[in-house]
Amino acid sequence: MLLLGVDVGTSSIKVSVVDSGTGDVLASTQYPESESPILTPQKGWAEQDPDMWWSHLQHAILRCNQEGKYDPQDISAIGIAYQMHGLVAVDKQGRSLRNSIIWCDSRAVEIGEKAMQAIGKENVLSSLLNSPGNFTASKLAWVRDKEPDIYRQVWKIMLPGDYIAYKFTGEATTTVSALSEGVFWDFKEHRLSADVFKYFGFEEELIPEIRPLFGPHGGLSKSIAEKLGLKAGIPVAYKAGDQLNNALSLNVTEPGDVAATAGTSGVIYGVTDRMMADQQSRVNTFAHVNHNSDKPRLGVLLCINGAGSMNRWVRDLTGHALSYEAINEAASAVCAGSDGVRVLPFGNGAERMLNNRLPGAQLRNIDLNIHSRAHIFRAVQEGIAFSFRYGLDILKENGVQPVVIRAGYSNLFLSRVFAQSFVNATGVPVELHSGDGSYGAAVGAGIGIGTYSSANDLFTRRAKIATIAPTENLEDHYQDWKELLTSCITS
Repeated sequence: MLLLGVDVGTSSIKVSVVDSGTGDVLASTQYPESESPILTPQKGWAEQDPDMWWSHLQHAILRCNQEGKYDPQDISAIGIAYQMHGLVAVDKQGRSLRNSIIWCDSRAVEIGEKAMQAIGKENVLSSLLNSPGNFTASKLAWVRDKEPDIYRQVWKIMLPGDYIAYKFTGEATTTVSALSEGVFWDFKEHRLSADVFKYFGFEEELIPEIRPLFGPHGGLSKSIAEKLGLKAGIPVAYKAGDQLNNALSLNVTEPGDVAATAGTSGVIYGVTDRMMADQQSRVNTFAHVNHNSDKPRLGVLLCINGAGSMNRWVRDLTGHALSYEAINEAASAVCAGSDGVRVLPFGNGAERMLNNRLPGAQLRNIDLNIHSRAHIFRAVQEGIAFSFRYGLDILKENGVQPVVIRAGYSNLFLSRVFAQSFVNATGVPVELHSGDGSYGAAVGAGIGIGTYSSANDLFTRRAKIATIAPTENLEDHYQDWKELLTSCITS
């Protein structure tokens, strides 16, 4: 039996086909080769066309099929991972009414802050576990206020993964986990938040049918099955936000487990069984993949919007002819601390861990007689690592105390400079494991149809790639970087 996992990322769509018996990846691909655009009609805005995701996904599945390494008719279930917090508004004909307002969009920050004041900070943090901030509920309020003609046509609102599942099946469904990322879910009452819907004036009918995260979200329609060479009726059996899915793929499911990822954004994600909320909402708490009201499993998420996006920007600006491998090699020739060059990687939307401030990306202390582009390459990766350290300190304030952090061997963790800087800055060892978001989605599909009882069924069969331990103390460099950040966000 085969499992199809898809990861609807910001930069591309990734697809893997996994043998459920061995756990081996038979084929894997991504589409497009170049990074998908983020549309920015105004400063602080970030949008993508949901139908671009759907088109790219179909191309990716067909490309995987064409490798000839499996029979597409043997695929028995589909799992979906997706970029979190985005708003997709759909009309009664199932058409997307506008571009998706995606995770790093900042336009609704003020709307969310006003909602928190009106509903009451204590009530918000104890029931929603997060400020509405610039999450999905506030984005929907922005559409209602600024685009009333569109809002009147809305039949259902969806998270990106809900929309892709809908395109596969024609059934509109969502999950408690997805609703918690949108800040629609009341953890005390175990239902849609009456306070949020009353304050914003939303109708609960806008929300799709709520179903278990692991389980059927509809069967693949005949017309789509024929286009993709798959078997009609196979279930979409799992869908989860990318960071929850990354944690699942690393078997981070129980209290005390911690995962990290460093793609377009950077994330540290810890699991707890406590209903906790950061008093400043700098880190956020969502229903994890295995959460239920009787046995809480909550993911505490620290997000850095400007991680891999900063690395890409510098590559495009200063070394476009170089591969990421060549950039990493150049950076490794420079000593830790980058001879004083400092980078703040915050240029991709309002940063929640900085109280929704947007200090922008900054390069400091460049000496034209000393520094080369290799210094900048290293300073960027160190700046991202220092951002993780800054965020980890906030997580520690909230009870997340990792002994080890698990990460997939992908994206920035492919760089020796970044991976070692991350460990040296945080003081926490990192275990690197194979697999990516599409692999995790395939595992989720296997759990959804009962092939596996948990992620542990496969995780224990996979060899760990490496453990990275601290090799030097970067505290002086980190404190210098932190002083620069503090001056920028308090001035």
